[in-house]
Amino acid sequence: MTGTGLMLLALLQQPSARTDSGTGRPCTIVIDSIGGLYRQVVPTPGDTNRYAGGGVLAHCEGTGSTLSSDSVAIFGRQRRIDFIGHVVIRDTAMALDANFASYYLRDERLEARKDVVARNLRSGSVLRGPHLDYYRAARGVRDTVEMFANSRPTVEYRQAADSSEPYLIVGDRIRFKGDDRVWAGGKVTVDRSDFASRSDSLQLDQTRGIGVLVGHPRVEGKGGKTYTLLGTRIELGLEQREIRLVKALGEGKATGDDWTLTADTIHLLVADRKLQQAFAWTGKGEGSNARAHAVSSLHTIDADSIAIDTPAEVLTETRAFGRALSQAKRDSATVAADIDWIAGDSLTARFVQEQDSTGRERSRLQQIVARGAARALTHHIDERDSTAAKAINYSRGQRIAVLMRGAKIDRVTVAGNADGVHLEPRPPAPPDSTAKKP
Repeated sequence: MTGTGLMLLALLQQPSARTDSGTGRPCTIVIDSIGGLYRQVVPTPGDTNRYAGGGVLAHCEGTGSTLSSDSVAIFGRQRRIDFIGHVVIRDTAMALDANFASYYLRDERLEARKDVVARNLRSGSVLRGPHLDYYRAARGVRDTVEMFANSRPTVEYRQAADSSEPYLIVGDRIRFKGDDRVWAGGKVTVDRSDFASRSDSLQLDQTRGIGVLVGHPRVEGKGGKTYTLLGTRIELGLEQREIRLVKALGEGKATGDDWTLTADTIHLLVADRKLQQAFAWTGKGEGSNARAHAVSSLHTIDADSIAIDTPAEVLTETRAFGRALSQAKRDSATVAADIDWIAGDSLTARFVQEQDSTGRERSRLQQIVARGAARALTHHIDERDSTAAKAINYSRGQRIAVLMRGAKIDRVTVAGNADGVHLEPRPPAPPDSTAKKP
């Protein structure tokens, strides 16, 4: 060590000069080498500032923490150290690169500026941006590391230091507390191959396994078939940083390839990065606008609550409870008078997969069953004469099952106090025998 280095060491060998951010243990900074000039200035009696350049190397005595920069400035009374040009800091918890950094010894705070790259060595998360304030854990100061970044930084947020795919978080402002809590504000975006979100602000708390999106939040699932979810507030259920549950609270709207679901509250269950189930209900009044509403192809369902099963993102079954009503059109040109409907205390609709004209797999309604005060109005086509008027059937019972064949009603079965009426179309009038022949 040079004589200049010894003078710097004498200044810095004080218990408060702690830079090993991994454990908060006291650390003495040791200047290993100075490649250029050294000078000192005494601005006021009892206060000495020191400057060194030409490349400075240092380390934390007794640890593996190292620091280097093109030059360094040490301000005695302010208890501040400035690292200038090609700053490289490595310790047990953080690897940081920047163009400029200031370390404040009193409050154990590091300010990094311009071309900042900070890597969490425990989790593997990486932050890139122009501005970072790093508050290290230190006894008597704070027990948890905190970081604040602004000017729209980008974060690769990982579970552990491995090759797992990170969430890419971008926001005007981002705050970290420890390895497991993140807050972001200002046009926040989160992206991964299976997930994307947009919102005004974001909170992720791995200690509780939750995430919160507010401010026009939107979530998109991209694990297989896509789905989107909108709401006043969206919450995420997390397990090992994998999303297991997505909840829209207030004005929820979920859209999949084969269905659209609207309700005050919507829960989407995710496994293997794919949507498996959807639940919708409302806590508002009994007005029709407050009820859960589902649309699938040419069928709609309204009820107090609705459950949709989509194992491996394939629509298989829909269940509706509480004044459930399903309506069906044969095509988009069907008039109101020809709409089939079925109602009951509950409804169960089952679907099968068929290929459409493009060869793509689509879900088609196969059967729908109403239970409890069941009612149904159906229209039946004459198989022998498709141009003839439709027969109309109105049925009531405790249980009604409607079986579909293609897009047509094949059979209606009614059980339990069954009654109803079936209207056949009036046959054509016989020819008028008194009319004169032409």
